[in-house]
Amino acid sequence: MDDIVKQALAKWPNVPDCYGWLGLDARGRWYLRDDATQAAGPFAQSRGQLLEHDKLIAFIARNYEADVQGRWFFQNGPQRVYVELEATPWIWRIQPDLSLQAHTGQAAEVREALVDEQGRLYLATDIGVGLVHTMDVPLAAEAVESGRWPLQEVLASDLPTRFGYMASPQAGWVARSCEGGAR
Repeated sequence: MDDIVKQALAKWPNVPDCYGWLGLDARGRWYLRDDATQAAGPFAQSRGQLLEHDKLIAFIARNYEADVQGRWFFQNGPQRVYVELEATPWIWRIQPDLSLQAHTGQAAEVREALVDEQGRLYLATDIGVGLVHTMDVPLAAEAVESGRWPLQEVLASDLPTRFGYMASPQAGWVARSCEGGAR
């Protein structure tokens, strides 16, 4: 986490959390979701505006993490902005030497290779589970075919529970709000 973010947290510790305003798609791209976008439906149906500003994307990447409930967020100064996930918390880019790099630029080591009912490839790593970027499936196929990454079958719907993440923190927040719960 950036030092400036830590300083803002110390100075303003009680800023309300933000839900629904940021999304991560299955290709590792960030989207801003205003009120109208959110009203049009969940992230998979209504993405919002693609972020293209390199410095903002890098800032989000440096300050992206999960809470103890498995909700991924971007710490924007004193405000925690929860992220709507189209697929998984990480999107993997596979390098020519078969090393991994997350959509945030972070390196990871493969522990398991998983394929779901639609043929999508996920890699469980030392930092969490992620979907392999569609452009990198041919490289991943080399690793699978060579036996470097033996495949296990999985249901996509089982991944959040198995790997402890919440795809839609906003949906969880709305449910808790309706029950009278808080953060």
